[in-house]
Amino acid sequence: MPSEDLAKVLDNYNIEVLNIKNENYKVKKGVWWIQTPTGYKILKKNSIPKERLNFIIAAIEYLCSRGINMPKIIESRKGEKYIEEDGANYILNEAIPGKAPSSKTIEGLEKIIKELAKFHAASIGFQPPSDCKPNILLGTWYNKSNKKMNKLNEYYEQEKNKNTHSKFGNMILKEFPNFHKKMEIALNKDNMSLYNRWVAEIQKTTCLVHQDFIDGNLMITDKGKIYVLDPDSLAIEVPTKDIRKFLNKIMKKRGSWDLKLTIDILRWYQEVNPLEPWQWQVLKSTVMYPHLFTGIMSKYYQKREASWSESKYVSKLENIINIENSKEYIIDNFEQIIASL
Repeated sequence: MPSEDLAKVLDNYNIEVLNIKNENYKVKKGVWWIQTPTGYKILKKNSIPKERLNFIIAAIEYLCSRGINMPKIIESRKGEKYIEEDGANYILNEAIPGKAPSSKTIEGLEKIIKELAKFHAASIGFQPPSDCKPNILLGTWYNKSNKKMNKLNEYYEQEKNKNTHSKFGNMILKEFPNFHKKMEIALNKDNMSLYNRWVAEIQKTTCLVHQDFIDGNLMITDKGKIYVLDPDSLAIEVPTKDIRKFLNKIMKKRGSWDLKLTIDILRWYQEVNPLEPWQWQVLKSTVMYPHLFTGIMSKYYQKREASWSESKYVSKLENIINIENSKEYIIDNFEQIIASL
């Protein structure tokens, strides 16, 4: 949306606009910096349905009331928390000055994972209001992961039946059976019983996950306050969803799983939001599931990256196989790791 068209949206607010700078814009979403005499505001456009947006806003307000710092939503003159215009919703937030913590340093990693633990602990007890549609992932892990496993098995069978194979295809023929076995173990009855036990508990207490709790979605002010940004994917699920995604991203950046770093990350989390040994076992099973491998395999056979060359796919697959295999020692020694926390 051009800057002049934003006037209809901004007219709903009691602010004086000095300048508008677009950060990014797509048809369904956009971000603008709004300069005012009292500092910058952030205007965000999204196509999230109203009922889901009500869930996100209620979750933000609950988290803030429990000590989590998130950018303040600026209400319109009429007290509205977002403006509907031309089939989209717009939210105006205070801009948070500061810098993102760096996961490249031990100090930065500790800050991030402790804030994640604090975030999960603060979310306990949240009750979605009646006028919203909660984003509920709770209890869906088995069905989603099993469906993905079966789809990948179809791609594997199709590859087997080809007369000739690309280099990527040959690597899949060699590696998939091993990864398929890991998927089956991760989703076996014992592992799923622990997940389901936790699901039953969270159905009574609630727990929110962020789904992308990483450097770029956090801000540290000059006074040391950490703000959590980008809440659009907030959902109800067991907290290990966030921990596993965080671990995968960190170890992927480093090129392999690091035992000491894994222990440090889990220990930092445990210091702030202690989990029971059986709950940590849920993390073990979801770490065991080869998410990175399934991601690159799906991307290749679904042709989701048309601009990638065969050699780029092969290079990424080789890298991911090495990363996935490097966590074997972590899985084999997981009980000792948990006992040391």
